[in-house]
Amino acid sequence: MHIFQYHPAILARYPQVVGGAILAQDVTNGPTPIHLQTLYQAEQQQVLERIGSTPLSQIESLAAWRRAFRAFGVDPTQYRSAAEALLRRLTKKGNIPSINLLVDLGNLVSIRYGLPVAVIERRVLHGAITVHFADGSERYSELGASDEDHPEPDEVIFSDESDQVIARRWCWRQSESSAAVEQTRECLVTVEAHHATAHHDIEAALHDLRNLLKEYAGGTSTSAILDADHPALIYPTEH
Repeated sequence: MHIFQYHPAILARYPQVVGGAILAQDVTNGPTPIHLQTLYQAEQQQVLERIGSTPLSQIESLAAWRRAFRAFGVDPTQYRSAAEALLRRLTKKGNIPSINLLVDLGNLVSIRYGLPVAVIERRVLHGAITVHFADGSERYSELGASDEDHPEPDEVIFSDESDQVIARRWCWRQSESSAAVEQTRECLVTVEAHHATAHHDIEAALHDLRNLLKEYAGGTSTSAILDADHPALIYPTEH
C-alpha cells in the first residue's frame, strides 16, 4: 500500500527532488515535555548564531526551494516555503512558539537543516498522499480557517485519493484538517529538499526525526528516502 508518493510529472520537472517520509504509529502527542522544550530552545539559539547576518535567500536549501516555487509560477517572496517561514520568524522575533510535541519535534529538525518538515494527521486521509500538479478541482481548507478553497491549476500540492488537499504550494501551508493535534496517534512525517546535498541532508534529518519520535512520542515507525528512482513510501516495508 502506498503511503506517500511523487507523481511522475513532478519527477520529470524536478528530477533532483529528494524526500524523506516516516509513517509513525501508536504515537502520543500533547504538550511538549520540558526536556524537549529545552532542546528546542537550544536549537533555536544555535541556528540564530549559525545564520548570523546571512540573508535567508542565500542559504542554499532555501534558495533551492525558491527556485522550485518559481518553476510552477509562484513568487517565493510572497509565498515562502515552510522552512523559510520558520527561519524568518526565528530571525525576526528571536523564537518560535511551542505548538505541541509532534509539531515542535518537526520544527526543531526543520530549522536544524533548513528544510520543510510536515507532520500530517493520518485519521483524515483517504489512501495515499501524492505530490502532484493540481488541476484546480481539489478541495482545501487553510489552517485556522473553515472556508473551502481550491488550488490554482498546475500548482504543486499534496492531496489524498479523495482530492483533499493536505498542503498547497508544495510546502507553503498545511490544511486545517491534517494538522497534528493532541488526539493524533498516527501521522505521516515528510521532509523534502532540492539542493545539491539534498540526499545527505534528508538522510540526516530522517535519522533525527526517527530518534526524536522514538524518544518523545513512542510507537513504531517505517521510513524511506524517496527520489526519482524510488518515488514512494510503501507499507509494509523494511524498517
